[in-house]
Amino acid sequence: MLNNEIEEELYSNKARLEKLLEEDISIKGVPPIMEVEQVLKPEKLKVSDTLIFDPSQNEIELFRQLSETQEINGNYYRVTVRTMVIESEDILFAIVFTFVGIVFLAFIFLFFLNKSRNKKLWEPFFINLDRLKNFSLKSNKSLNFEDSEILEFHELSTELELLTSKIQIDYRNLKQFTEDVSHEMQTPLAIMQAKIDTVINDESTSESQFVKFSSLQEDIQRLKQLNKKLILLAKIDNNQFVNTEKLNINNVFQDAIENLKELTTTEINFIDGNTINVKMDKSLAVVLCNNLLSNAIKHTASRNPITVRINNNVAFVENKGAVALARPDQIFERFYKESKKDESTGLGLSIVKKICDYYGFVPSYRFRESEKLHIFQIDFNTQL
Repeated sequence: MLNNEIEEELYSNKARLEKLLEEDISIKGVPPIMEVEQVLKPEKLKVSDTLIFDPSQNEIELFRQLSETQEINGNYYRVTVRTMVIESEDILFAIVFTFVGIVFLAFIFLFFLNKSRNKKLWEPFFINLDRLKNFSLKSNKSLNFEDSEILEFHELSTELELLTSKIQIDYRNLKQFTEDVSHEMQTPLAIMQAKIDTVINDESTSESQFVKFSSLQEDIQRLKQLNKKLILLAKIDNNQFVNTEKLNINNVFQDAIENLKELTTTEINFIDGNTINVKMDKSLAVVLCNNLLSNAIKHTASRNPITVRINNNVAFVENKGAVALARPDQIFERFYKESKKDESTGLGLSIVKKICDYYGFVPSYRFRESEKLHIFQIDFNTQL
């Protein structure tokens, strides 16, 4: 485009100069812009680039020139017109700089426009997300979401309100069911056990009847224990233990050991390395320690002591055993038991695992072959 404009200007200046030359052949032009020179023969039209020193700029400049002969009064005159060429690099730089500037300004404008617009559009979503994060099943208040102009967000809020409402209803029903089961089952079991005690104490009861009723009484006792443990697991699953306090695990183990000494002849040694303080429900802490100790008492080799060690915020419960467990990876699963003892329900260690998961503790088991020692440990460092 620049070249076309320059050439148009050259042709126009050439025509003007030729017209002036026809009127006055003495015109020599204005070097280096216009020049007139007499020649002997005609020359063809020639358009070319040339470098000419410009005294005003004190540098060599690029010119575009047009040269052609013109016959005037029988003589030939070479008419040359020139115009300075605008440097394309400067134009290119100006165009690129302007384009980049416009794009940058447009980007800044669109960025802040979209940011403000998106903030307004997404604000109900993030408000609802915060409400959902703070949602609690134990709360009786229904979850209400912020409405949105966006159809998808509106439908999502509506469905979430229905879903959370249904979850709350189901949770309350389940909680009520576990409480009812706990109450209703314990009462008839206690009545049955009392009646069996009466029959056993009756002088007319024969020895064979006494054996059968004693066995039945043990079964009822196991059923009561099983019921209590299942209800405890359900309560843990439903997050019903919310009353936490700072407890000294060392003291809880010591109290549990003192209580068990009256119920068992197994010797229990306690080695206190350091104090472990945790935040948890006291009743669950007691259950945790009692279950670990009861499991060790039930499965320890005859007349071998049990050792409870606390070191580096880890509690170890160790008992002797003839052989390692066949499936140690399943030891904390519900109803899994390798022992054939009737008093074992298979829930004690699963309750230990559930309590640990509830508070972020890490339970584990290993067997030390050299000493024939079963070692259960609870790592309390994760909470500390």
